[in-house]
Amino acid sequence: MKITRKEVEHVARLSRLALTPAEIDGLTGQMDQLLGYVEKLDELNTDSIMPTAHAVPMENAFRVDEVKSTIGLERALQNAPLSEEGFFLVPKVIE
Repeated sequence: MKITRKEVEHVARLSRLALTPAEIDGLTGQMDQLLGYVEKLDELNTDSIMPTAHAVPMENAFRVDEVKSTIGLERALQNAPLSEEGFFLVPKVIE
């Protein structure tokens, strides 16, 4: 086994998970199988494969910044429940 019961208990404690002994045994086996699969992937020859961050090419979806006029103070405050001297008036949250 690559993962021990003690390691699963440690990770569970760090994650604040209350696991039963049966759950710990089950997770120990499952995590061991998972690491076995990852170990199989390490056997693949990836020398000629270029590292990528995405499986398909991606482009930036952001729009170009354009300078536009603002909506103005009066319009910004027209739907405010409360305003005072050109500012939004909100309840005090810090005493």
